[in-house]
Amino acid sequence: MEKLKILIPKGRIFDNVSRLFSEAGFPVAIADRTYRPSLGAPWLDAKIMKPQNVGELLEIGSHDAGFTGIDWIKESGADVIEVLDLGFDKVKIVAAVPQDFNEEKLKSKKIVAATEYVNLAEKWLKSSGYQYRILRTFGATEVFPPDDADMIIDNTSSGQTLKDNGLKIIGTLLESSTRFAASRQAMDNAEKRSRIEELAMLFRAVLSGRDRVMLEMNIPKEQFESLSGLPAMRSPTIAPLYGDAGFAVKIAVKKNEVPDIIPKLKKLGALDIVEYDLRKVVQ
Repeated sequence: MEKLKILIPKGRIFDNVSRLFSEAGFPVAIADRTYRPSLGAPWLDAKIMKPQNVGELLEIGSHDAGFTGIDWIKESGADVIEVLDLGFDKVKIVAAVPQDFNEEKLKSKKIVAATEYVNLAEKWLKSSGYQYRILRTFGATEVFPPDDADMIIDNTSSGQTLKDNGLKIIGTLLESSTRFAASRQAMDNAEKRSRIEELAMLFRAVLSGRDRVMLEMNIPKEQFESLSGLPAMRSPTIAPLYGDAGFAVKIAVKKNEVPDIIPKLKKLGALDIVEYDLRKVVQ
């Protein structure tokens, strides 16, 4: 079978994608100064590229699948198929101006807007009624105001960097996260589509496993009825204890539910409660 060509983004997204592959069973190995990591499977061929380029490279069909933020897919206008929203590296694309700038006053003149998101900025500025000139940046966009720009359009996770540079947010263009996307050519190929869907299934299993833990407990026979309706993904796993003393029960629950569930289980008579992490959950 022809290898599946995968694009992995460099920069802040790389670590999360690399960890995802490793937890899915494909350890990532990369030598210094190279852009060709090994993914531990003979049918995978990976290359590291800037996230800004991933969407267009998938659209032209030089690669089969890859990872990038939905912000860069929309910025490039790339015609790709989104396979899975991985939900990490969440950012907002926002418009920000210096703290003492008046938004109405900005609309009364032609402003300079500094951004890496030229196409997204153009649409937003036009629809918002600004007269503008766009100044394309190549990183460190927040340093441009007030000397070199009246406004920036940039990504932010917490907004702290903007505050540190004396900027305030006046509009949100887009909320973004990392997506697993594929080229239309690859999804039209039965073998490649199958491989891409298998990867997506494993990624979902990893992400679901990160979000859950397994609780194991023993429940005496006389307390069992009071513990009916235990939370679980579908239904609890129940097995009789030796000597007809009760039941051994396993339930997979959301991590954020554990602080409420364990005390309730204990009060209702559950014994020997054990919690452990899950690696993958295939539903």
